[in-house]
Amino acid sequence: MVSEQNAPLGMDEFQLASRIAERARAAGGRALFVGGWVRDRLLGRDSKDIDLEVYGIEADRLRALLEEIGPVNTVGESFTVYKVGPVDVALPRTESKHGRGHRGFVVTGDPHLPVDEAARRRDFTINAIAWDPFHDEYLDPCNGRADLERRLLRVVDPATFGDDSLRVLRALQFAARFELRVDDATKRICRNTALDDLPAERIWGEMEKLLLEAQRPSRGLDLALELGVVDQLFPELGALVGCKQEPEWHPEGDVWIHTLLVVDQARSRLDDLERPQQIAVMLGAVCHDLGKPATTAFIDGRIRSRNHEEAGVEPTHAFLDRLNVHTMNGYDVRHQVVGLVAQHLKPGMWHNSPGEVGDGAFRRLAKKVDLELLARVATSDCLGRHPGSFDCSAMDWFLDRARALGVEHGAPPPLLLGRHLLKLGLTPGPRIGLILKAVYEQQLDGHVATVDEATDAARRIIEDQR
Repeated sequence: MVSEQNAPLGMDEFQLASRIAERARAAGGRALFVGGWVRDRLLGRDSKDIDLEVYGIEADRLRALLEEIGPVNTVGESFTVYKVGPVDVALPRTESKHGRGHRGFVVTGDPHLPVDEAARRRDFTINAIAWDPFHDEYLDPCNGRADLERRLLRVVDPATFGDDSLRVLRALQFAARFELRVDDATKRICRNTALDDLPAERIWGEMEKLLLEAQRPSRGLDLALELGVVDQLFPELGALVGCKQEPEWHPEGDVWIHTLLVVDQARSRLDDLERPQQIAVMLGAVCHDLGKPATTAFIDGRIRSRNHEEAGVEPTHAFLDRLNVHTMNGYDVRHQVVGLVAQHLKPGMWHNSPGEVGDGAFRRLAKKVDLELLARVATSDCLGRHPGSFDCSAMDWFLDRARALGVEHGAPPPLLLGRHLLKLGLTPGPRIGLILKAVYEQQLDGHVATVDEATDAARRIIEDQR
C-alpha cells in the first residue's frame, strides 16, 4: 500500500493515475485515460502528460476523493478540472461557443455524460480515444485507432471544429510530429477558419511544438502554406514563396523551399542544447533569409541578394513580435535570433576571406551572437540545398577557431573595471566609460591579457590625455 499523504511524490505519473483510477472504481465511478497519452501509447511513444476523465462521481465527491491521495490544485473550477501532482483529473464535459477567442466557451462538466458524447469535444479522432486500465479496453467512438493506422488526421466534429481556431495550428504540429496526412474535409475546414482571434502566446505554443517536437518541421510549415496559415499569420514567411535564387548556389528552388530544408537540417542539430538555445537555433533557421525578398535582384546575369542578412533584421523582429518571443528562462532568445540572422554568412565569408581574419574579429562577433549556435545555423544553411554537393567545412573551421579562443558562447568579460580607474585617482564621470571602452578594445585585439596589463594601458591613455 502506497502512503496516501505522499502518493504524488512517491509515484511516477502512470502509477499515480492508476491509483486515482483504483480509488474512483472503489467509489463506484470509472476513470478513463484520455487524450494524448492514449494516442502516444498506441504509437509506441513515451508520454508523461496523463489526463483522466472520471465518470459516475459528482464534482465535490471527486475532489474529496482526490484529496485523500494528495494535494489538489484546481485549474478549472468552473468546469471541474483538478491537478494531482502531474496528473489532470476532470469530469467528462461538453463545450459550446458563446464568443470569440479561446476563452469564448461555455464548458459544462457532467459525470453522467456518455463516453461518445464526451469524445465529441475533442479536436481530432486520434485524440478522442479513451483507455480503461482495468479491462485494457479502448473506447473509440470516432474510429481514431483506424486513423492512426492509416496515418490520417481527421476532425471529430466538422460542425464545431472551427469554433476553436487554435485547432488549425494543432493540425500543423500533429501532422508534422506524427507524420500524418490531413484528409481533404479537414483541410477545407482549416482553410475556412479565421485565425485573427488567436493571441501571440497561443500561436507560439503550437509553433514551439512544431519546431522542437517534429523530426521534420518542414512538413508542418508546408502544410501551413497550403492551409492559408502563412497568409493569415506570417506574411514575412509568405514573402519567401516564389523569391528566386541563383541556381548555381541554390538548385533546390526558391527561398521558401530552401528555408524548409534549412529548418529540417537545424532540427537535427539540437539534442545536446538546452531548450532556450534550441528555440534560438530553430527560429534562426526559420528567419535567416527573411531579408532576401527585399534585396533580390538580377545583376550582371546573376540572381543576387546583397546584404540580405542585415535586411532580415527588421522582418525578423516583426515575426518574433507575432509570436511574442523575447527572453526564456533568463536567456535572451530574441537577441540570439536577430544575431543569427544578421551574421549567418560570417562563417563562410571569413573562411574564404583572402586576408587573415584576426582573433579580435571573433571576439567582437561573440558580443553579438553565440558563435556555436551561429555555426549550427550556418551549417544548416549550407546543407539545406539539393541536388548537388557543397563543401560546408567552413563552419567546422569557424567553430574550431571560436573554441580555441574560448569565445564560442560569448565575448570575454572586460578585465578593467571602473573600480580600477578610481584607484588611479579618476573621479566618476563619462571619462571613465571612454577609457574602459578603449582598454576593452585592446583586450579584444589580444594586446591586453591581464588586469595589470589593462591597468597599464589605462595609465598610458590617461597620460596621453594629459
